Amino acid sequence: MAAAKKCYYEILGVTKGASGDDLKKSYRKLAMDFHPDRNPGNKDAEHKFKVLSEAYDILRDEQKRAAYDRYGHAAFEQGQGASGGFGFEFGAGFADIFDEMFGDMVGRRGGRSGRGQARGQDLRYNMEISLEEAFHGKKASITVPSSVTCDKCKGSGGKDGAAPATCPGCKGAGKIRGQQGFFTVERVCATCHGGGQVISDPCPKCAGAGRSRKEKSLEVTIPPGVEEGTRIRLASEGEGGLNGAPAGDLYIFLAISPHRMFQRDGANLFMRMPLPMTTATLGGEVEMPVVDGSRIKVQIPKGCQNGHRFRLKGKGMSVLRSTARGDMFLEAAVEVPVNLTDKQRKLFEEFEKDGESTTYSPECTSFLAKVKDFLGAATAK
Repeated sequence: MAAAKKCYYEILGVTKGASGDDLKKSYRKLAMDFHPDRNPGNKDAEHKFKVLSEAYDILRDEQKRAAYDRYGHAAFEQGQGASGGFGFEFGAGFADIFDEMFGDMVGRRGGRSGRGQARGQDLRYNMEISLEEAFHGKKASITVPSSVTCDKCKGSGGKDGAAPATCPGCKGAGKIRGQQGFFTVERVCATCHGGGQVISDPCPKCAGAGRSRKEKSLEVTIPPGVEEGTRIRLASEGEGGLNGAPAGDLYIFLAISPHRMFQRDGANLFMRMPLPMTTATLGGEVEMPVVDGSRIKVQIPKGCQNGHRFRLKGKGMSVLRSTARGDMFLEAAVEVPVNLTDKQRKLFEEFEKDGESTTYSPECTSFLAKVKDFLGAATAK
């Protein structure tokens, strides 16, 4: 029976909630301690370095980390790696991780594709939509300035599509190793500048880059229920890679413009509802708009007080990836009459004289009584 595998977080010496920066710092330190070049012939150090690289490869990726947190090592055992892309191959995985962690020490930057060429840059596109569009969802056409694969050389960078040749200086590795005392130091190959390949006869259209500048139009689907700051990823729609390397991704960041009626909090909507004093006193019915474009009649009870909140269930925003909806809340704002005519003023004066105020303003009467008692007690002292 095989021994149970040790927790990846314990291997890297971090807690389960560790940030990406903490993971990177811990891996950098441990990897330097157990690197095979610093421990020649030490099989134990080589094994520990392999396990460290495997743990970091899983935990540095958000999707792999989420799968590991939920299922543990079982998420990457037999079949999962092959079908789900979660497997770890020491030869390729360790090299990619080490290049990422320590690449700047030897002058390298950015990711690399299988051909040794730089992957295209990711792009960001900011899009503002209305609250109604966030509720219903929408399809939008956007135009993005980008670098795309050259249509003349098909990304090879060579004239008439000729394939690049292996660099004679580094034999296709893109780097040259040299021994400096205790350390093995890698330098970017000066002949191919790290690409591992050279183009003897470059494409006249892209000058050997394998890509050219071009604006491209894309269709974007905004799902119902998106919120401020939602990020939509369009894979391989970013900058094209050099010499046929994979393109980067396009990230669309959504901003929702302020609404003149509604305030949003998650899936719920809030609206201030001014009411004439007569409607608040005698009761009535008012018609209010709903974010889906419909209208709803709200019954105002007699004696409705300022600040009274009405809850309309299921009349709020759509919930992302769900058929549910939030609620809409209306807050009564009772308005005191202004700019009265002489006749209206006299009617109010008659109303004031007619009967005790306790019958129509009990809260006010109670408050004034408390004030009187407080002032009397203070005077007695």
